[in-house]
Amino acid sequence: MKNTFAALIFILLLVLSFHVEAQTVQKLTTAGFKEKIWNYDALNEWKFAGTKPVIIDLYADWCGPCRMLTPILEEIQKDLGEKIQIYKVDTEKERDIASLFRVTSIPLMVFIPTNKQPFLVNGLRSKEELIKIIRENLEIK
Repeated sequence: MKNTFAALIFILLLVLSFHVEAQTVQKLTTAGFKEKIWNYDALNEWKFAGTKPVIIDLYADWCGPCRMLTPILEEIQKDLGEKIQIYKVDTEKERDIASLFRVTSIPLMVFIPTNKQPFLVNGLRSKEELIKIIRENLEIK
């Protein structure tokens, strides 16, 4: 009986950990970008590899507005849950991605709808502004 109960608790914790991970802002490397977003080495034209809308926050640790944007994006991820995935890309470490989006100033966000071309939004934005952009362009209610 104790073993069965322990196994059930373990399974429940495992399931919850996957659910929580899907509702958190995640760091994205160049390899992860190629796997989850677009493998630009294999495909010359844009083809989104994901199944739900994505926002990529291009940032640097030294950037004050970037640090101010982080809790806003974390709150949006928590509020919208599994309807969207928000990633963070450190432009100092992932220079290929920064170059791909021609980053000249940060913060810069890449909004990726599931069936349209991605678009860029630069600068610090309020939660309300970002929610409006998400609702109007990523078709999330």
